Amino acid sequence: MELPVNDEFYMSLALDMAERAQGQTGINPVVGCVIVKDGALVGLGTHLKRGTAHAEVHAVRMAGEQAEGGTVYVTLEPCSHHGKTPPCSDLLIEAKVKRVVVACLDPNPVVAGSGIKRLRQHGIEVQVGTLRERAVRLNDKFAKYITTRMPYVTIKAASTLDGKIATETGDSKWISNEEARLQAHALRHRHQAIMVGIGTALADDPSLTTRHDGVDGLQPVRIVVDSRLRLTPEANLLKVGTSPIVILTTEQAPVERRRLLEELGAEILVCGAGPRVDLKAALEELGRREIGSVLVEGGGALNGELLRARLVDRIVLYFAPKIVGGKHAPHSFDLEGIGRMADAITLDDLEVDRVGDNIFVSGKPIWPDHVDVKEQEGEG
Repeated sequence: MELPVNDEFYMSLALDMAERAQGQTGINPVVGCVIVKDGALVGLGTHLKRGTAHAEVHAVRMAGEQAEGGTVYVTLEPCSHHGKTPPCSDLLIEAKVKRVVVACLDPNPVVAGSGIKRLRQHGIEVQVGTLRERAVRLNDKFAKYITTRMPYVTIKAASTLDGKIATETGDSKWISNEEARLQAHALRHRHQAIMVGIGTALADDPSLTTRHDGVDGLQPVRIVVDSRLRLTPEANLLKVGTSPIVILTTEQAPVERRRLLEELGAEILVCGAGPRVDLKAALEELGRREIGSVLVEGGGALNGELLRARLVDRIVLYFAPKIVGGKHAPHSFDLEGIGRMADAITLDDLEVDRVGDNIFVSGKPIWPDHVDVKEQEGEG
């Protein structure tokens, strides 16, 4: 079916380009830009790395003199302030473009509509809101970080139909199918850090690397929540040097153990007096270190504790058509429980899809205002 050539057509192209850069811009947004003149594409650009040229710069350079009188489609409001690069709004003014179509406003308080205002002050027609919802979702990690200085937290779990992430004996390979596991590696590629609890680190001995089908992947910072520093010196995490290792612990952790793990290359962050890691303080510290997104692939204890503390921004679940039962088999979320179904944590902004014989479910958790999930012993 032929798609109509209109504003949505060109903005969709800009969004497609921006989407491919997810994971490589750090705490910066992903942005795509398209320039059209006399019905023809004359310039394309994507922001590729923090501190380098923005999408508008690449597109204007490609378009050259043809940018004058053209229409610019950009997925995020052009910046109007001097950061690591000059303002893109000034660039478009200098290029003498006629019209700018913007998908969504910049959530950065430093910009917040000022880029659009500046363009209009110079006689450029500006239209805002084309494919807005898609554009907002594309930069939900950036929006969370730029407004709170806290990383965007995604929980990913694969379970059987009865919610088990392993059998009673601890066997978990494999619950999800190969296609679902490849998608999980794409999630790693698109987050700056990946986090597990010490229970998962000891049981599975993961390397927490990104592995794609025949191509290289971005390697996230690897984080272990380990209140008593039980990670062993023989752990794959300490042997595979693809990216930094950060261990979140408490003041109660043994000093000798800390020295040993530091000698093996791990960075130790003390987050709270104990007995458990203060997860909110830990995420605040990660934010100060400019980690803007964290993918959690831990067990039920860490997942449950993050949910209880309301520190989760999105949940991604893969359900395999398997039932294993087992009273003591681990499950996706360890929570003491909620008394009424009406008070359950629900998922909004829902996505549901089929991945081979697995079912993919993703959404943003919503907590009823009057319900507080009870605290219980955590994994870390």
